[in-house]
Parts: sequence; structure tokens; C-alpha cells
Amino acid sequence: MAGPLRQQPTANPCALERTDAHHSLGLDTWNASYVKPEGTVDAVMLFLSFPDSPPSHTPDELVRDYFPATSDFFERASYGRFTLRPHPVSRWLEMPRESTAYDIARDWRSGSRSAYLRDAVAVTDPHVDFSRYDVVYLVADPSAPGVDSDATKVVNLQQPLRADGVELRRLVTLFEKFPADRNVLAHETGHVFDLPDLYNRPEDGKGDWDTHVGDWDLMGSQFGLAPDPFGWHKWKLGWLDDHQIDCVARPGTTLHTLVPLAAPAERAGTTGRGAAGSRMVVVRTGASEALAIEIREPLGNDAGVCTSGALVYRVRSDTASAQGPIEVLDGHPDSSACQGSSVQPSLADAPLGVGESISVDDGEVRVSVLGRSASGDWNVQVTRS
Repeated sequence: MAGPLRQQPTANPCALERTDAHHSLGLDTWNASYVKPEGTVDAVMLFLSFPDSPPSHTPDELVRDYFPATSDFFERASYGRFTLRPHPVSRWLEMPRESTAYDIARDWRSGSRSAYLRDAVAVTDPHVDFSRYDVVYLVADPSAPGVDSDATKVVNLQQPLRADGVELRRLVTLFEKFPADRNVLAHETGHVFDLPDLYNRPEDGKGDWDTHVGDWDLMGSQFGLAPDPFGWHKWKLGWLDDHQIDCVARPGTTLHTLVPLAAPAERAGTTGRGAAGSRMVVVRTGASEALAIEIREPLGNDAGVCTSGALVYRVRSDTASAQGPIEVLDGHPDSSACQGSSVQPSLADAPLGVGESISVDDGEVRVSVLGRSASGDWNVQVTRS
């Protein structure tokens, strides 16, 4: 894998430094092996069938299962700064082996996985110029008997495959049922942009996966009620600028006026800090740790959420993907919400409402919601000892 590429250093003292952790949430470098989601990114979608099973659906049906929903998600999440443009090759391309021969599974044996990828690139290469695309989606026939929907993932190759004069280091392998899980493609595409998994994976695979962030951010769960990416992720990806982040780096009490994270760009204005444009408050608490505060409401990608308020979470840049790099702090630990629809009801009511507070790190940081303005912005106070 390529090493981190030094980008324009952030002027915000609350930005954490990148570490060696997989998908580190540090912000001072960009890893050149990952696609930067800015402007327009072109993605090719290829459809793989198998000799042991005639497909039950057409490629066009599968395309409609993912697009335009995935592009629309990113358009809203990025405030129009990023467009994911799909290029489907609308025909089935048959793999040389039966679907059961590849032993497709979530924890895929490397030999079987490598055979699948080599065959997939070999059968698709005559039909596509890989050099034209930033992202590659390999979509397996969902009706084939050897296809396991739990195996959907981004495969990172330390020894890349080559086609059309380019190295293929990262491939999105889709084994979803039809219709596919909501937001699954946006979740997997997030990994292509160097975003980590935020779920908690039990050691035996049986247990509660959603204890770290619950419904908040699709990198925790594609089924979440509030799948809009955390403000920290948007900052990392360049969808939020430094002037939209209020940094609390010293002791004292500060007041902040925040625009809801999912509100459209025109709501935030363009005049800089404060009421016109702040989306997040960050309290730097260590070399690789910070607290973040943002407003979540039923807007945009979060339209289905059942609670509103100031969401507080902890970010660790030295913690790897799926190990808990983000932890939502529960503003209401003795209650729950959204029963029957939330992936983690105990965290569904985590945001603080007006008049509510939370103390963090034995009282060293206290976050209080003071009120709301007539325009719908939220007034938040942060006291740091």
C-alpha cells in the first residue's frame, strides 16, 4: 500500500494527526492509495454470472437497486461537493467456475478470494477499460447458490492486479441479495474513501454489533436511522472546511451556534464561523483523541431519525477500523428510543435536547444545550476545566 501523502496542513489545532491504524481518523495527511471524494468520481459496475446458475435478474434491475440512491446519498452528505458517477456494463459476464467453487464467505480464505478476483478481472477486462475509472464494483449474481450476501466487502490488495496499464489495488465485491440492503453500497464505497467500520464485531460473530455508534453514521450500520456521515468524517473527506469547525483547545467556557449537520449548504451560508457556517465543535483531549459535538435532526440523509439534538462522540485516530475509532456518548443512558426501528435503541436518544447537559472525562468537559434560534440553529456551551 502507498504511504500517506502530505496534504495542505490544516490550520485547526483540534485536527488529530494520522497514525498507522487502519483507516486512521487523523486529518493531517491523505493516503494516496485511496480515492479522494471530491468533484466527480467515476465508478464502473460489472456483473458476474456463473455456469451453475442462470441469473434471475437483469443487470439493469440490479443497477436500479443501487443508483441513483447511492449517488443521491453522497450528493446530500457532501453538500454538493462530490458526485459519484456510475458506469454500468449492462450485461452478464460469465465466470469460468461454478459459484460454489470460490468458497465465498465473510471471512474468505485468501486463496479462494484471489482466484475469484483474478477470474473476475480476466473475464471483464475485454469489456471495460479499467484505466478510465476510480472505483470498481464487481456485482455477483445474487441468485447463484454459492453467493453469500454476508461476504460483501472491499478487498484491499497488497499485490495489486493489473489491467489496461493500471494497478487495481481496491475492489468492491458485492454479493448482496435482491433487493440489496439499504445504503450497503454507500457503506462499502466509504471504505474506498478511507473511512473505517464503526461497528463492534463480536469475536464469534454472534452478538451486538451496534454498541459503538448505533444508528449514527452508515459506517456503523447501513440500516441506521441516521446514516449521514459524522461531521468528523465529512471534515476528513473535505466536505467540511476548517472554518466550519469550532475548536476548543484551552480551558474555559465557550459558546457555539451550530447549523444541523444534515442541513443543505445554503442553510449554513458562506460567511465563515459562528451562526453562518459552523457544523461541529471539537474539543481536543489528547494527542490522538478528541470530543466532537454536532447537531442531528430529521433532515436529508437523516430524515428517518426519531430524536434531535446535540450528539457528542469521542474520536480516536490511533484506533483501527472496527476497533471503536468513534464512540457515541449517550446523553440519556437510562432510556431508549425508536424501538422496533433502531439498530440500537439505547443510543437512538443519545443527542442532548435544549436544557440538557453531559459531563465527560470525570467532569473535565461539560457540554450544555442552551437553546435554539428562530432560524433553527442550536446554541451550545462547552466548559473545559
